[in-house]
Amino acid sequence: MKLDGVKGAAAVLAAALSVTVQGVRNGDGEIVLAVCEEAAYPAGRCAFRVTAPAAEGSVRIAVPDVPPGTYALRAYHDENGNGQLDRNLLGVPREGFGFGNDAPVLLVPPSFRDAAVTVGEDGVETALTLRYWISP
Repeated sequence: MKLDGVKGAAAVLAAALSVTVQGVRNGDGEIVLAVCEEAAYPAGRCAFRVTAPAAEGSVRIAVPDVPPGTYALRAYHDENGNGQLDRNLLGVPREGFGFGNDAPVLLVPPSFRDAAVTVGEDGVETALTLRYWISP
């Protein structure tokens, strides 16, 4: 598992966030999970980005040292390992994707509030389900 994150003085009070990514269609590539503060969520410039090898079914991803607060979750299955969510010519995702709370997607990503979870001092465990709109 790889973790790219922002750490600072707040990390002293940090907790662990555990996310089970469900509905993974195969073991190709990796699962990418982003943990976003509200201001960064629309642009996708999230404070934490974690990757883990894909496995058919579900993948559990632990994000250590997350300061208590509210964060939106966004994930995708990077099946070909190119580091991005691939889309077709119409902009429809070719790879699986999902958001916290299984927030619905209607042509645009869900709101921060709909995709958010709250991390307390003791951490939190949650799950989300990937959606695949295009068959392989």
